[in-house]
Amino acid sequence: MTTQAPPNLIPPLPGLGTTWYERGARYWARRVWTAVLFLLVLAFICYIALMLYLGVPRSDLPPKVRTVWDWTQAVASGGAVVWGWMKLRRDHRRKLLAPPTPQQMWEAKRGESGRAPGLARAAVLPLLIAAPVLPAIVAWGVGWFVAMLTVREYPSEVGARLWLQEKTSRT
Repeated sequence: MTTQAPPNLIPPLPGLGTTWYERGARYWARRVWTAVLFLLVLAFICYIALMLYLGVPRSDLPPKVRTVWDWTQAVASGGAVVWGWMKLRRDHRRKLLAPPTPQQMWEAKRGESGRAPGLARAAVLPLLIAAPVLPAIVAWGVGWFVAMLTVREYPSEVGARLWLQEKTSRT
């Protein structure tokens, strides 16, 4: 930006604080820390999915059918990673066309955090039922999260930058 905004005008964003404005070392440290944390959680989820998959549903299959099933899972998981990646990238492009303001971002964050515990409890039974295809489901999530972690700029940053430009141009 060509004009320097007063520090009290820079709105904090969820997960980034006010570091998004200058995009300096603190900003990139937050982005890297978020990526490392998400990747550790994803590795754990992948491990659990693999252990559930290797359990009862697969062990009951005859050896030849098991081989076909394993290859089918591998192909489905590869396709799911690409599908998850493409889904996030399309959504990201769509959100960049109409980026949220900082206020809208915080309201969305509050709404997500209120629903999370109930959704987590409600997902346990379907998760156990989906154990035979869990690797493909988790692969979709891996593609989605990796795409989220590798975007150059989040829509919330674009929205906050536009909001800030509007505020500073008025004064």
